[in-house]
Amino acid sequence: MIELTEDEKKVVEVMRTLKAVAENQLKDVDQIAKTALMPKGKVANIISILVNKRAVRRVAREKAAGYYLIEQSLM
Repeated sequence: MIELTEDEKKVVEVMRTLKAVAENQLKDVDQIAKTALMPKGKVANIISILVNKRAVRRVAREKAAGYYLIEQSLM
């Protein structure tokens, strides 16, 4: 089980709400930040941490990278 801070839990919860749980359901930082009502920069930092913890996967795209949850124990 991955230990998460309160802010990380909030971002994971928002990603769940947005159904960002598979590669074909990617969400970008803008979408996640708007839904979480958090600053975009803060959300970007939290997502970087979640990528390092292997809870979220980053997919490079043309404009903005997309993200989705991969850690099943978080779901």
